[in-house]
Amino acid sequence: MLAEHIRLQEDKERKSHWKKWGPYLTERQWGTVREDYSPDGAAWENVTHDDARSKAYRWGEEGIGGICDYRQVLCLAWAFWNGKDPFIKERLFGLSGNEGNHGEDVKEIYYYLDSTPTHSYMKMLYKYPQAEFPYEELLEENQKAGKLKTEFELIDTGIFDENRYFDIFIEYAKNEAEDIIAVATIHNRGSEEAELVAMPTVWFRKIWFTGHEPFMPKLSRNGETSIKAFHPKSGNYFFNFCGNPEIKFCDNETNRERLYGIPNERKFTKDAINDFVVHGDEDRLNPKEVGTKAAAIYRLKIPAGESVEIKLRMQHLQEEEPLETCHQTLEKRKKEADEFYEQIQDRVSDPDLKSIQRQAFAGLMWSKQFYHYDVNRWLEGDPGRYQPPQQRKKGRNHDWRHLQNFDIISMPDKWEYPWYAAWDLAFHCIPIARIDPEFAKNQLLLLLNEWYMHPNGQIPAYEWNFSDVNPPVHAWAVQRVYQIDKKMNGGVGDREFLERAMHKLMINFTWWVNRKDSEGNNIFEGGFLGLDNISLFDRNHAQYYQGKLEQADGTSWMAMFSLNMLRIALDLCEFNTVYQFSATKFLEHFLYIAGAMNNISSEHISLWDDEDNFFYDVFHYQGKEPKKLKVRSIVGLIPLFAVEPIREDLFDNLPEFKKRLDFFLREKPKLASLVSSWIQPGYDKRRLFSLLRGHRMKSVLHRMLDSDEFLSEFGIRSLSKYYEKHPYAMKINGDTLSIKYTPGESDTRMFGGNSNWRGPIWFPINYLIIESLKKFDYYYGGDFSIEYPTGSGNFVTMDLIAKELSSRLIRIFTRDEKGNRPVFGNQKKFQEDPHFKDYILFYEYFHGDSGKGLGASHQTGWTALVAELIYKIHKPSTISHDAPTPLFTS
Repeated sequence: MLAEHIRLQEDKERKSHWKKWGPYLTERQWGTVREDYSPDGAAWENVTHDDARSKAYRWGEEGIGGICDYRQVLCLAWAFWNGKDPFIKERLFGLSGNEGNHGEDVKEIYYYLDSTPTHSYMKMLYKYPQAEFPYEELLEENQKAGKLKTEFELIDTGIFDENRYFDIFIEYAKNEAEDIIAVATIHNRGSEEAELVAMPTVWFRKIWFTGHEPFMPKLSRNGETSIKAFHPKSGNYFFNFCGNPEIKFCDNETNRERLYGIPNERKFTKDAINDFVVHGDEDRLNPKEVGTKAAAIYRLKIPAGESVEIKLRMQHLQEEEPLETCHQTLEKRKKEADEFYEQIQDRVSDPDLKSIQRQAFAGLMWSKQFYHYDVNRWLEGDPGRYQPPQQRKKGRNHDWRHLQNFDIISMPDKWEYPWYAAWDLAFHCIPIARIDPEFAKNQLLLLLNEWYMHPNGQIPAYEWNFSDVNPPVHAWAVQRVYQIDKKMNGGVGDREFLERAMHKLMINFTWWVNRKDSEGNNIFEGGFLGLDNISLFDRNHAQYYQGKLEQADGTSWMAMFSLNMLRIALDLCEFNTVYQFSATKFLEHFLYIAGAMNNISSEHISLWDDEDNFFYDVFHYQGKEPKKLKVRSIVGLIPLFAVEPIREDLFDNLPEFKKRLDFFLREKPKLASLVSSWIQPGYDKRRLFSLLRGHRMKSVLHRMLDSDEFLSEFGIRSLSKYYEKHPYAMKINGDTLSIKYTPGESDTRMFGGNSNWRGPIWFPINYLIIESLKKFDYYYGGDFSIEYPTGSGNFVTMDLIAKELSSRLIRIFTRDEKGNRPVFGNQKKFQEDPHFKDYILFYEYFHGDSGKGLGASHQTGWTALVAELIYKIHKPSTISHDAPTPLFTS
């Protein structure tokens, strides 16, 4: 076992809590629902970026390149000042959802470069301009731009053009679980000497006014270059700093006078260090050198092209010379991190691919966040404090009073999405399982706990509205993580994990059946289901048009959910054959859903269109005939996901399950015939459960693999390119609604933000398409081929198509024949500058034609699936950038 494996094992067995400290600080606490105490739920405006330096938060803390303990009692992060900005840089700047022309958007340049699963070694890079940060320009240009123009980014201001900026590399290394070294290496990339104030900052989260914490923690000076942090429950921590910095103290308390024009409760407020550094104001610094917030202030002059280093060490027990061995520890942990990832990347030979994959893993690890939200306390207020407005008790999340979140959670992005999202998290766990299967399993179980899941069985969606409905992919993730972990564990599956998940997922499945199939016809609704802007109208509000929407994707997701649960039940039969009765339940659900989709039910609903050979949503008018919404989108591709090949010999060991199979074959042959190839055994005596039989599968794939429709050089688009020249229009209750192919940012405010499913490429859907193709190939054993690309006359197996789609997705990040990475678009500095070109940004989604990254620039979460694609398909001969179909020969 490598050193990192030993640490993971020790943490799992609770011998040493290696994960106690990590990058668990968020990057934006302001503008979140948790900190919103307004009567109207206007979270973006209730606490703004300008408020943030003076506002003591209730539910969490933010910082740049920061770490904290897993309960976020004590925090450490970095702050900087270039001598020109109006305030110090303690947090990352960005536009709120109402300020950006495409919704919320971080306006900084930073990269997560490395992290082991235990955070024994971590590294990130922050780029800080030497000129005054263009706060107003960024705001004004984006407000002028409107929805039809792209986002105006920090790089577009020209502030980096003459290289007058600092590259700040922040590294952490753990000597022991609570013995941590932090090093900031600051490079002056400019041609002249430049000044910088750097401030490693320590503070306690404000927990002393909530009624839960009777003890007051304290920071105090401990000699010339040291701070002592004391909390009654955790004891002392000592922070020792190199050199001879100024150490200043204040309190993590709100400056009520600045924000609200009322007297301060405490004199030494949160923004005192900012006012001292920027304005020389010492009035609110504590002269007794104690408090709950403190900073070591370094005033640096860095020659052109050179660098300086700041290092510190946090320990429980202070050594005589604590900084002497810092570099040895740092280098040792870095070497161990290299060894850990070299083992994972043993099949990857391309250094660039290795770097991309490792940065993807780093983004996942850095995007863990301490997340605290007690909805009942949030609604009612804290003891002895002012009471929240009464309107809140019937407002956002009021029906989730049971929800109590107090955990380290994998976030989509710690700035734009500093809150968990249920279906995002499911995808995060797939690549995470490759490096830390225990964390992946625990994350999936977390959302199924009774203090997360609603008593009615719904999994919480996200803090803006826990009642929103995400696609039911949790069971798929559970089964996939189980299989990954089982293979890594020498074929031994984690029965306890699978059983725990199974029991809770059955409750969630029942919620879907009861709430989203209210008429019991096995056709499901669900609303927008995470696919913002995919339809002619907001699918959450079909009733606005006096109708009801029967959804091809909602129904297909449920067919997939049924098969996922069937597979889990069959896996559990390895330990206890009683689960064959659960398998029977989910088999029947799947069959009835398949029947309903194919117009078997008495409701006369058909989601398949024989004219177009594609699946569509169906809109039911009140008192009128149903009407298909004939828009070719990924809604019609999602039926591909309901597929599961199963070995025939498994049935022989499950007599009750086999008896039920035989019953359906005998008594309901018409229903059974709809399900693809479960009567005829495939390769190696496998049976196939699928919504798509041969003709329909070929028809769907024919459109999907057509470059004039879904197939892009960089993956599968979310809407057919056909609508670029031929927008689809339809009249519903007097309103003419239309949709067109929009490969870049959204041009509609249907959902208000920066989401767009009208053309761009999204990793989660592409990943599920690839996995489904491989499952079909697993059944057919290479005997089934299809034309690829459509119209080429070239017929290939499903497995090769899956590999080619994987290659196209990976190609977004790799250099093309000109040396450019599609993800960076036409941004020359990102493409050519040696200090930019090899650092990768993992965006939320990607331009449908060019592959340029769009949306959240650090949503490594589900875009980190690229790491899994590299892991699974990379061979030296399979990745090419020259030909559009490098894997195939006619």
